[in-house]
Amino acid sequence: MIRLKHIDKSYHLGEVEVPVLKDINLHVKPHEFVSILGPSGSGKSTLMNIIGCLDVPDRGDYILDGDYVDDCTEDELSEIRGTKIGFIFQQFNLLPDLTAYENVETPLLYRKIPKAERRERVLNTLAQVGLSEQIHHKPSQLSGGQQQRVAIARVLAAKPSIILADEPTGNLDSASSAEIMEIIKGIWQKGNTIVLITHDQHVADQATRKVYVHDGKLTNEEDTSWHGKS
Repeated sequence: MIRLKHIDKSYHLGEVEVPVLKDINLHVKPHEFVSILGPSGSGKSTLMNIIGCLDVPDRGDYILDGDYVDDCTEDELSEIRGTKIGFIFQQFNLLPDLTAYENVETPLLYRKIPKAERRERVLNTLAQVGLSEQIHHKPSQLSGGQQQRVAIARVLAAKPSIILADEPTGNLDSASSAEIMEIIKGIWQKGNTIVLITHDQHVADQATRKVYVHDGKLTNEEDTSWHGKS
């Protein structure tokens, strides 16, 4: 499903080129739950942005569902992001003036999903994350864990096959973190492919496979020098 071959990515600070990813090779099969573990600054978020078609590599090939993403136009990349890939971020990115229902519905409006189908998707996904009683609540009326569940429902309503979770528990207490990870594992068990980016060893351990980013390089071996701290 996801295959990265010899991916390199650098950024420029003035005239200085700073390598971020170096010869990345990764294969994620359909319905896998993979965690990418590394400290802050290791390159894991840049890697997620490339997998999510938010950024493009300088060199190498990205093959998604058999198609070379490198050959896609910006419109085609946008279509991939809108239909195949869902994003869960550390920041919940909810619109503060909208209710939970409206936050989940908004992306479906842009996709011109018919009203009856929108309503069914919104109510079903909010129920799936345990928020049937809070559909009319605005973000300020919800806890951090509940806000993250709204964000997850918004992703699920779009029916992506791949979900990328970037530090999904980073802003939550331990109890809310555990609840969110149970929801994410439940989504995986229902058939989605999950790629989870984290610096937290405990969170990473809940995936079925772990890979590690060390100084922009991907490995199957853990670097214990930083002990999972950001």
